[in-house]
Amino acid sequence: MARKRSIFLDFDGTLTDPYQGIRRSIEYALESLGERWPADENFRWCIGPPLKESFALLVGRERADDALTHYRQRFANVGWRENQPYTNIHTVLDTLKQDGHTLYVATSKPQIYANRILKHFDLSRFFRAVHGPDLDGHLANKRDLLAHMLATEKGLVDPVMIGDRRYDMLGARDNGLSTVGVLYGYGSRGELESAGAERLVESPDEIPGALTE
Repeated sequence: MARKRSIFLDFDGTLTDPYQGIRRSIEYALESLGERWPADENFRWCIGPPLKESFALLVGRERADDALTHYRQRFANVGWRENQPYTNIHTVLDTLKQDGHTLYVATSKPQIYANRILKHFDLSRFFRAVHGPDLDGHLANKRDLLAHMLATEKGLVDPVMIGDRRYDMLGARDNGLSTVGVLYGYGSRGELESAGAERLVESPDEIPGALTE
């Protein structure tokens, strides 16, 4: 049996697949600003980093706040419902709990949306706490978020960060955490390995085993 640990799990690309809701809400925001984009643009690269940073690249930093406002108009209404939990994620989380681990969400998604989605898909019951930024962007940087969690959560034991993008791995490394990268999300093997992922898993089912290696 794996030793009991405190497990920090990323949200988008690790617990749920948010692609449809995020892509459609980005397209709505760009259309609202009169922007055009290449027909083959899928916006997958926008999943993971703080969204304001992605909009700064898409429409310029001076209009990023306006784009984010339009994005949230759609996402808060319908986009959050277009999430989809990954196959067997409920069973995996239950296994981790049964093994004695304590689970936390560590996400760059605004906490208000993370909590809403977790409740909607019956995922809230697995987690001791959910940590994410305010709508104003405070703690959107994964390094800062993890530092906050380490400073405020009591009784943490050998914490490990599990996520699908380099931001998860780099933030964990900067805070002295061990890491597991997931390949079923939105980061590539090369991205995760170069960012310091110590172990990689191909599916949610492999997560419990990765904690015993």
